[in-house]
Amino acid sequence: MLRRKFFKVMTIATTGALAPLEAIPATPKKIVTYHVRGFSCVTCATGLDTMLLQQKGIVSSSSTYPQGIATIGFDPDQITEAQIQDFIASLGFTVEAKSVPTAAAKHVSGKTSG
Repeated sequence: MLRRKFFKVMTIATTGALAPLEAIPATPKKIVTYHVRGFSCVTCATGLDTMLLQQKGIVSSSSTYPQGIATIGFDPDQITEAQIQDFIASLGFTVEAKSVPTAAAKHVSGKTSG
């Protein structure tokens, strides 16, 4: 049932999803990564990205299936993390914060002594 509702909302929302490039900020001010439960196919991940990008303040979104990882770039002056999580939950998914090391942290932690 939730999947059907999600597809219906996604279909309606994507009708006018394209925006001029100048309307999209070049870089996000903040990036968060969430573990999203409830993806049943790649369309769920793609649809979530499409829906998120239509929200004011969302600059980028990249979700993966079956891993259920969503990396979202946003402007915290326009939208909060709580609002992002609430929006994802309103689409029928479950959201958890996920700690993902940055490339710099991986490089530092990968050093060995000796």
